[in-house]
Amino acid sequence: MSEKKYTKKDFTSDKLVKWCPGCGDYAILAAVQKTMADIGRPKEQQVVISGIGCSSRFPIYMDTHGFHTIHGRAPSVATGVKVANPDLDIWLVTGDGDGLSIGGNHLLHAIRRNVNMVVLLFNNKVYGLTKGQYSPTSEVDTVTKSTPYGSIDEPINPLSFALSAGATFVARTYDTNPKHMQHVFSEARKHRGLSFIEIYQNCVIFNDGAHDNVLERTIRSERLVELMNGEKLIFGKEKDKCLVFEGLELTVKNVADVNEDDIVTHETAQASPTYAKILADLQGAEVPSPIGIFRQVERPVYNDAVIQQTEDVKEKYGMGDLQNLLNGNASWEVKSDAHPIEEEFTTFTP
Repeated sequence: MSEKKYTKKDFTSDKLVKWCPGCGDYAILAAVQKTMADIGRPKEQQVVISGIGCSSRFPIYMDTHGFHTIHGRAPSVATGVKVANPDLDIWLVTGDGDGLSIGGNHLLHAIRRNVNMVVLLFNNKVYGLTKGQYSPTSEVDTVTKSTPYGSIDEPINPLSFALSAGATFVARTYDTNPKHMQHVFSEARKHRGLSFIEIYQNCVIFNDGAHDNVLERTIRSERLVELMNGEKLIFGKEKDKCLVFEGLELTVKNVADVNEDDIVTHETAQASPTYAKILADLQGAEVPSPIGIFRQVERPVYNDAVIQQTEDVKEKYGMGDLQNLLNGNASWEVKSDAHPIEEEFTTFTP
């Protein structure tokens, strides 16, 4: 029997998609559905789990298993699903507010445990669903409904956060490049461990142009450097600019002014996350914003370790007895003839 060929429609639910016209979420949704079709696994083996926010409406629009959890708790639910059924593909969808504010602690622990799942973090630098408050990724001086005189908080860098927590796969893509999104999503799905992807996403209503400083069409080639494993970090419309190390900092040089060997060659599999962190910290008008896969390394996967530990314990101690576990070694028995007020308790050891 020939293998079934899936299409984007196979992963599209019958629910009306309700995001604001022009929202970047539409493109991300389509890219995920197309990626799932290309991967070729049945929709019954896909689970989309989200928290709260505009991005977190995702499970409603996917014809897969799904779970719309409470604010920030999607990583905990996703961990439980993966441990309970390791054969399922887990796609965790969150936003910069849901994932890095109330859910920051949960996301941190999912990352450090290296749970085998894909995390898609939509970053529009604002709370969109609750009508435009500043978020953990909003820049200093950002004026919103909750910061009318400008934010005074230093923003979180999502990729630095993930790398500091020990992420084994870290990438960045953006909502107006479907081909790039599909490539990154596909590579993330293949990875054994937690794959963390930041997606530059635009909120046309409450923070329109959030990423125009790097994504605006007329300047994009000068403001983005695409990360390709084993290739030199060269960018620009004429491919005339490059990145070189000066001490521990990456600086922009003209290709014609440096030796080819001095141009940084991108390597995703470095054991230390230091290089990837330096890349992640590239921000500002003087340097480009990297997109693509920053880091991809292997280390033990949490759900595998849970299963192995369970098997080891069963082999060493047997299956165990639930009633004995419930009784423990300090249980109490209430005497049936005890006075209703002066009840007597006696302890016993099972």
